[in-house]
Formats: sequence, C-alpha cells, structure tokens
Amino acid sequence: MTETYDEADETYEVIVIGGGAAGLSAALVLGRARRRTLVVDAGEPRNAPAAHMHGYLTRDGMAPADFLAAGREEIARYGVDLVRDRAVDVVRDTDFAVVLAGGRTVRARQLVVATGLKDELPPLPGLAERFGRDVLHCPYCHGWEVRDRAFGVLATTPLSVHQALMVSQWSKDVTLFLHTVAEADLSDDDLRRLAAAGVRVVPGEVSGLTVADDRLTAVRLQDGTEYDREVLFVAPRAVPRTDLPARLGAEMTETPFGAYPVVDAQGRTTVPGLWAAGNVSGFAEQVVNAASRGYRSGAAINGELLMADLDAAAERR
Repeated sequence: MTETYDEADETYEVIVIGGGAAGLSAALVLGRARRRTLVVDAGEPRNAPAAHMHGYLTRDGMAPADFLAAGREEIARYGVDLVRDRAVDVVRDTDFAVVLAGGRTVRARQLVVATGLKDELPPLPGLAERFGRDVLHCPYCHGWEVRDRAFGVLATTPLSVHQALMVSQWSKDVTLFLHTVAEADLSDDDLRRLAAAGVRVVPGEVSGLTVADDRLTAVRLQDGTEYDREVLFVAPRAVPRTDLPARLGAEMTETPFGAYPVVDAQGRTTVPGLWAAGNVSGFAEQVVNAASRGYRSGAAINGELLMADLDAAAERR
C-alpha cells in the first residue's frame, strides 16, 4: 500500500500512532465504522527479524511483512489514511495535536498509541546479527521450527531458569549458560526442576558465538571452551518505543519489564480520549493478542464518539 495522506485536511476523528497488528486492527474497525482515521507508521515492526510469525489462526507461518502489507491494503478499502512518519510529540487541549517528524501537525478527537516495543539484546558479539534466525527469544513463536535441536539458553537474570525449563518442552538437549548469573542465585527449586527437565547447567561467562556456513554451531565461554549448540535462546529487554502516554499524563505502572500505561479491558488510559493498544500496554502480547486489543479499542472509541455526538446534538435541540 502506498502512502495516502491529504495535506489539505489535517483534522481526523481518530489518529492511530503505530502501524502494527494492534494499530491496523483498530484502524480497520474505525474505518468500517466510517470514522475519519489516520495511521502514523514509522515502519519499525518488532518482529521484523523473524521470517515467519506463528500462533495466529489462519495466518500461521505468514511472513510479518506480508501480514502488515495485507493489513494496510484492508484499511485503505475503508478510507483510512496512512502516513509513513514518526510522531515526535503530542499536545492535548480540546483535542490531540500530533507533531510528526516530517514537520506536519495533525489533530484528532481521540488518539490510539500502538507503537509496540523494541528488543534490547544482551551485549554479546554476534547476537544481534543472528536474532530471529538461530538466536531466539520465544519458544511459542519459534519452538516448533527448531524442535529437537541442541538448545542453549543465555542466562542474564535468575528468571532465565524459567526460560530454560520452558524450552525443554521442544528439545531434550538443553544447556543453560549462567553467563552473568551466579550459581548461588539459583534456588533449590530451580536446581531441582532443571535436573528433572534434564537441563545441563554451565557456569562461566559467555564470550561469543561460533558460526559456520551461516549457522550457529557453538557457544564459546571466556576460557575458550566451546559447547556445540544449534540454537540459543535469550531474554531481550522489551522497551516501549515511545513515552507519549506518560508525557500526556497517563497513569503508569512499574513492572520488572518497564513502565506501562494503566488501561482497562478496552485499552482506555486514565487520560480521556487516549488509548493504548498492543504491546505498548504490556510486554507479553503476541500478534494475535495485539490485533484483538486493537479491535477492542477501535470498537470502544467508535462508541464513545457516537455517544458524545448524540449528547451534543441533544443539547443543541
């Protein structure tokens, strides 16, 4: 889908910041409800490194880029505008004024923030280059495709034990590299479960990866010891791409994975007219969940706008 944007009319009923699954889903509902809607998309989907996405019924195995392209085509059918740009600021008075990096300012009565997250990987040489290929983070996303291979798990917090136990569902050859975690940090329950799952525990810091013929072949420790591994699971730090909800005064909640806006079941924040959909409101949403949350927000927004317009019309009468 090419960019569709009318510079002559920069006022919308709803602006959606973020063109991923959540944002496009909200826009689709709003477009079908005949709401004048704009999607602002910087084109930086979180799952871009992955060749395929999984767990989305009827879309299992689809390339993320193809999924988003199909979504953009669908919203265009209902008159939704899309601009390839980045929202750099938002000012709220009687409505929301969204300042774009390209210099434009667009306004709307309601605002959906659906910018998602970005993954910050542990600072290990070679990790980023292989992320989404044989360096992975989610067994539900990739476990089936790499089943029964030799797994490694890079421990960066004691929570990495949980990841090692989870991936043992997909392979019985799992090695937990403690890396920056001390053996003393593992509880008795951790050790008992790791042993029951057959997970080998290797102390010592990892220095890098060994790659041959564009395949991960081993994990290398600081002392030079190499362990043959075909897949390495890591736990990236998921970071929200924008702080716009906080800057607009939305109540935030602190989690071990960062600060997220407090939302209700429809994605409504504590700021009237401001909505958060998808991973911008929580780190654990898969694509199918993000799309569902976007749908809920879109339907709730349409209902709010309808009632507000009817109340205003009743007052004029």
